Amino acid sequence: MSTAMDTESTYSGYSHYSGHSKKAHRQGRDRHKSPRSKDGSRSEKSVTIQTPPAEPLLGNDASRAEEGQDDNWGETTTAITGTSEHSISQEDIARISKDLEDSVGLDCKRYLGLTVAAVLGLLVFLTPIAFILLPQILWRDDLEPCGTVCEGLFISVAFKLLILLIGTWALFFRQPKADLPRVFVFRALLLVLIFLFVFSYWLFYGVRILDSKDTNYQGIVQYAVSLVDALLFIHYLAIVLLELRQLQPTFTVKVVRSTDGESRYYSLGHLSIQRAALVVLENYYRDFTVYNPALLTASKSRAAKHMAGLKVYNVDGPGNNASGQSRAMIAAAARRRDSSHNELYYEEADHERRVKKRRARLVVAVEEAFTHIKRLQAEEQQKAPGEMMDPREAAQAIFPSMARALQKYLRTTRQQQYHSMESILQHLSFCITNNMTPKAFLERYLNSGPTLQYDRDRWFSKQWTLVSEEAVTSGLQDGIVFVLKCLDFNLVVNVKKIPFIKLSEEFIDPKSHKFVLRLQSETSV
Repeated sequence: MSTAMDTESTYSGYSHYSGHSKKAHRQGRDRHKSPRSKDGSRSEKSVTIQTPPAEPLLGNDASRAEEGQDDNWGETTTAITGTSEHSISQEDIARISKDLEDSVGLDCKRYLGLTVAAVLGLLVFLTPIAFILLPQILWRDDLEPCGTVCEGLFISVAFKLLILLIGTWALFFRQPKADLPRVFVFRALLLVLIFLFVFSYWLFYGVRILDSKDTNYQGIVQYAVSLVDALLFIHYLAIVLLELRQLQPTFTVKVVRSTDGESRYYSLGHLSIQRAALVVLENYYRDFTVYNPALLTASKSRAAKHMAGLKVYNVDGPGNNASGQSRAMIAAAARRRDSSHNELYYEEADHERRVKKRRARLVVAVEEAFTHIKRLQAEEQQKAPGEMMDPREAAQAIFPSMARALQKYLRTTRQQQYHSMESILQHLSFCITNNMTPKAFLERYLNSGPTLQYDRDRWFSKQWTLVSEEAVTSGLQDGIVFVLKCLDFNLVVNVKKIPFIKLSEEFIDPKSHKFVLRLQSETSV
C-alpha cells in the first residue's frame, strides 16, 4: 500500500515537474522567438501578406481539420470561411512593381495609337469637305457657276463619305481584345499609306488650286470626288489585308499544356506569331478544360510517398563498410519499384470506386430535391400571388438537402476551389427559373468544363508572356515553335504547314454497272 502511494506521489510529482518544464520551455521559446520577430524585417527578405476572408468555398483547405463542422455545413447551408496566407519575397515585390510599370506603358502605347488613328481618320473625313468649302470662302466671287453636274457631284460625295464612315467604324473602331507586345504591321502600313496619300493630295491642292485660285469650281469638286474614291479603294485594301487574307487555312498548330499534356489542334491562315498566339489563347479559354493543380499535387505526393518509404538500419554497428547498405538500398528500391504499379492500380481503382459512389449519391439527392421543388410549385400555384416563392428562395429551400452530397463529391474530384456556395445557388436558381432537369443542373459539376465556364477569380491564367525565337511580328512558318507562359503552366505551340494535296480524276463508264442475270433451267426427270 505504501509502495503504491509512493509510486502515485512520484508520478504526480513527475507530472507536475514535466508540466512546469513544458511551460518554462514554451516561455523560453517565446522569449527566443520575440526578438527574431522584431528584427524579421532586417534578417529575412520576405513578408507575409494576410488576405481578407474571401467568399465562401466548398471544402476550404483551411477547414479540413474540422471535418465535423464541414458535415454540419452541408446540413445547415452555412459555409466555413478562412484566411489564406501567401509569402512573397522582395524580389517578387520588385517584379510586381515592374509589371505595373510595364502595364502603364502598355496603356500609354495603346491610347497613343488610338489617338493617332482617330486624328488621322478625322483628317481624312474633313479633307474632301475642306476641298469643296475653301474656294467658296476665299474667292467666291471669281468662281464659275456650278451647274447641274456639279450639284450632282455634291450628292455623290455625301453618300460616299457616309459609306466610308460606316465601313471605317465597322473595321477599325472595335474594342481591343488584347494588348499585343508589338504593333500590328498591316495596320501601321495602312495608316502610313493613308497619311502619305492625304498629304500628297493636300500638297497638290495647295500648289495648283490655292496658289492660282482656280475658278473652275466643277473641276475642284471632281478633285474632291477622286479623293473620296481613292479612300474607298484603300478601305477595300484594308479589308483584304486585315480580314480576308487570314481566312484561308494554311497552317495547323498543335497546342499542348505543359502540366497535364492536354492538347488541341487548330487551323490558322497567314498570321503573325503574336496574332496566332492571340487566336490560340481565345480557343484555349473555350476548348481546354480548366487547369486544376490539385490533380497534379496528388500524383506528386504519391511519387514522393513511394520514394520516401525506404529505411536502412545498421545492425552490425557503425564500423562496417557502407557498400552492403548501398546494395541493400538498391535492391529494396528495385523491389518497391516492381510493386509500385500494383499500388498505383489499386489506388486509382479505389479512387474511381469512391467517385462513382459519391456521384450516385449526388444524383439521387439532386433528383429528390428537384422532385420536392416540383411539389412546392404545385402547392404554390394554389396560393395567392403575393405568397409565391421566387427562384432564389426556392433554391435556398432545396439546397440543404443536396449540399452535403455535392460537397463530398467536389472534394473527391478536387473541384471545390472552383465552386462557391453563392455560385451554386445562382446556378440552381437559374435552372429552376428555366425549368431545367436535374441532369442539366449536374452537368457543370460532373464534368470539368472550359475555363470560360468559371469566374475570373478562379482562373489560374490571366496574364501571358509570349516566348519565341523568331520576331513576333513575322509570319507563321513551317516548324516554328513558340511558348505562351503564365504563372502556373505553359502552352507549347508547334506550327506545321498544311501539305499540298493533289487530286486526280478517274472516269467510270456508266455501262460498266450493267449486269445480266442468268438462270439455269432445270428439266423434270
